Amino acid sequence: MLKEEFVPKRELRSVSVDADLVIVGGGLAGVCCAITAARAGLKVTLVQDRPVLGGNASSEVRLWVLGATSHMGNNNRWAREGGVLDELLVENMYRNPEGNPLIFDSILLDKVVAELNISLLLNTSIYEVEKKADDMIKSITGFCSQNATRYKLSAPLFCDCSGDGIVGFLSGAAFRMGAESKDEFGEKFAPASAYGELLGHSLYFYSKDVGHPVKYVPPAFALDDITKIPRFRSFNAQEYGCKLWWIEYGGRLDTVHDTEKIKWELWKVVYGTWNYIKNSGNFPEAANLTLEWVGTIPGKRESRRFEGDYMLTQQDIVKQNTHFDAVAYGGWSIDLHPADGVFSEKPGCNQWHSKGIYQMPYRSMYSKNISNLFLAGRIISASHVAFASTRVMATGAHAAQAVAIAAAICKVQGIMPADIISKDKIGELQKQLIKSGQYIPGIALQDEHDLVQSAQITASSELYIADMAVDANTFFLPLDTASAQLIPVDKGAFPQVSFELRAATDTEFKVELRTSSITGNFTPDRVIARRTFTLEKGRNRITVNFEFTVQEPEYFFLVFERKSEVGLLFTTQRFTGMLSVFNLVNKAVSNYGKQTPPEDIGVDEFEFWCPRRRPDGFNIALAFNPPLNVFNAEGISNGIDRPILTPNAWVAQTEDEAPAITLEWTEQQQISSIHLVFDTDFDHPMETVLMTHPENVMPFCVRNYRITDGEGKLIFEAMDNYQSRNIIRLETPVHTKKLIIYTEHPGSNVPAAIFAVRCYA
Repeated sequence: MLKEEFVPKRELRSVSVDADLVIVGGGLAGVCCAITAARAGLKVTLVQDRPVLGGNASSEVRLWVLGATSHMGNNNRWAREGGVLDELLVENMYRNPEGNPLIFDSILLDKVVAELNISLLLNTSIYEVEKKADDMIKSITGFCSQNATRYKLSAPLFCDCSGDGIVGFLSGAAFRMGAESKDEFGEKFAPASAYGELLGHSLYFYSKDVGHPVKYVPPAFALDDITKIPRFRSFNAQEYGCKLWWIEYGGRLDTVHDTEKIKWELWKVVYGTWNYIKNSGNFPEAANLTLEWVGTIPGKRESRRFEGDYMLTQQDIVKQNTHFDAVAYGGWSIDLHPADGVFSEKPGCNQWHSKGIYQMPYRSMYSKNISNLFLAGRIISASHVAFASTRVMATGAHAAQAVAIAAAICKVQGIMPADIISKDKIGELQKQLIKSGQYIPGIALQDEHDLVQSAQITASSELYIADMAVDANTFFLPLDTASAQLIPVDKGAFPQVSFELRAATDTEFKVELRTSSITGNFTPDRVIARRTFTLEKGRNRITVNFEFTVQEPEYFFLVFERKSEVGLLFTTQRFTGMLSVFNLVNKAVSNYGKQTPPEDIGVDEFEFWCPRRRPDGFNIALAFNPPLNVFNAEGISNGIDRPILTPNAWVAQTEDEAPAITLEWTEQQQISSIHLVFDTDFDHPMETVLMTHPENVMPFCVRNYRITDGEGKLIFEAMDNYQSRNIIRLETPVHTKKLIIYTEHPGSNVPAAIFAVRCYA
């Protein structure tokens, strides 16, 4: 029993925690930053003011995680972000293809608590900053409402991932809210005041069919006049959750201090909307539906943006500017919303895409005023227009991983965040990032410690594609949409290509060979050659020679015109780095087949060519003479772990019964760790909630493999792998001149593939 007598005043229980890096904010940026930093050897304190991790991706908000892949609705091929973020998305796909937000909560918690270097504080809000000097933070203080404890958190380095930038704000760092003028950065898409300044908050709801009629009586505060919402006719009984992202409000208010006011307005709209669906009589199909869940905190889009040594602008995104200090990338559209949100007469968003992904510089990821403060998530140094692209969760998390590795370098070198630039450590940061799974556009890993770089690499077989229809099911599909096959070609003459068409009548038919005007993009805006053929009714075997010489390895588009009376032969055969794309419409990301912007907003006009989701999206049944030869064993050592200009992978022949890669050295090597990178389909966005995916393991991923030394001794064996990166740390180092990696084909129509093998002493 505890009994205390009266005293004039009591103090809260206080706990002091020391770390190498304190991360404030447990959204996806904070989670990925914390895990990456912990694995890099830092002692991390992760502080989250909510009871779960994930921020807007958590069960409290329930927004799907997206980034450069943009619902597969843009031209950013194989663009899903790498590193810890990729690991989380692949894990969620494996455990949770149904998109249950509660399961995603548990995955994030599971991954964080598994890292012994992370101290996790949930339900803890930061309210005070103590400084060593005007430009340096000494400690921060937070309060946990659940255990009535005050925490004093000290570290040499801090990272603000809090969304509203609470640490940056309290520390006095320079920040901005609202939209810059067109003149400040020359951004033609900078919004006029009539369009608004801030993006608002959204609140989602879930419904459920209980199998019998359900009565609904709305609360008194529910919006009683649904016509106050100009888009009210868009409501229906089938859409819910983040598909109703446009239930948005708050862009004309203070999105930090007015958040509670904004939440109440959104509650009014949500409950009024449900009342309309249930009781207007316009939705008889809603009779058995009940309101299962309504968000209690709104999903925030925009508040403070802090100033670093570089501020990203519209031009960086649209022109895909390169940066010497690139450490991450983005690819979401420039996605601005009207300030009046759901009450606006304007469209719910105004999305304009770039032709490809863009680099993000490290200089945007630390405060220019506070020397030991990193910035991550949506608060990085970017203009309002650029922020409209960088703000999405996967992009913010990807950049946060760069911050984590930078913090690890700062600890080892005894330097501050900006010193990474001034002391010329950016190359080391880029190298360590790529080793951790990060992809940085335009930069390949050059690692002098990788023993594979000095090994002779051979394979049991290497894929040569002569005919994609061999040993696979084939079928004709009508060309209701213009269709294309992405074809990776090395230097030399473009191969002669054959394909099969089935015509309903005698007709003319056009085929084009295209590529991108910007190296590394997948926007086919450069036409190399056109051919027109006369088809006879029935099946037609066509062979075309474009008489074109390829100067450097790159992807080409073989484009088939839209003509519904013509069918094109497709195949169930799938290969790493081979993909069919279509001139599709995807209204979810403002893709109407072609982007046609006004002339004065500074974005490009171009066509969208996007894949179909599996189980659709089959390859076109092409034959090549000479066969395609771009899947060689040397691909595992070129420092690029995804398709870019080539597949960058070793792929075995489908008929190889024991596909294997052999590494051989002239001298005996000591090997303590082996890194393998497999194909988990970086083109798949892996939306985390609401959507249901037809598979939980990507079809290209090697599930079973084993590694032996030169004498056949088993070193390691894996069964049922589904992750992109396998890091094998051997308890006892192996001394050998040879390693053999034996794999199994993932499926009868998918040959084994490996993007990378790295070995370290």
